[in-house]
Amino acid sequence: MANSEKTLVLVKPDGVAEGHIGQIISRLESKRYQITALKVVTATTDQLKRHYREQVEKPYFHEIQTYMQEGPLVAIIVTGTDVVKTVHNLAGKTRPNDAQPGTIRGDFAHAYPDGILRNIVHTSDSRENAHHEIAIWFPELAVEAHQQTSPSKK
Repeated sequence: MANSEKTLVLVKPDGVAEGHIGQIISRLESKRYQITALKVVTATTDQLKRHYREQVEKPYFHEIQTYMQEGPLVAIIVTGTDVVKTVHNLAGKTRPNDAQPGTIRGDFAHAYPDGILRNIVHTSDSRENAHHEIAIWFPELAVEAHQQTSPSKK
């Protein structure tokens, strides 16, 4: 597949609680992308610190951590041509009020009165971040990939 790549999608706790997992997967599959891995996880503090490494020192990181640990999330690896850019655009703008109708956030996310940003879904925004994030949420696949690409020692 030309330009085939992988990206990470996280259906965040609010997306899981509101029952949007199937609708999000349907939107991904309607673009002819392949779901190559999927699991339900409870985010650990370590995973969140590695995933949000650029926000760890920010005063709002605790709010991100609390939100992401409110309940289970669904981690999905999606594979296809130009999947990183297309899926990131499909998610919509980060803030629910700014997201266009027809995007995942535009159709399903809400602004909450407590001001905490709950926006249903995370998608990788670059190939580099996709690689980094997949290793965090699917460490077992990173080990397999490393074993497959490492030269065998004789």
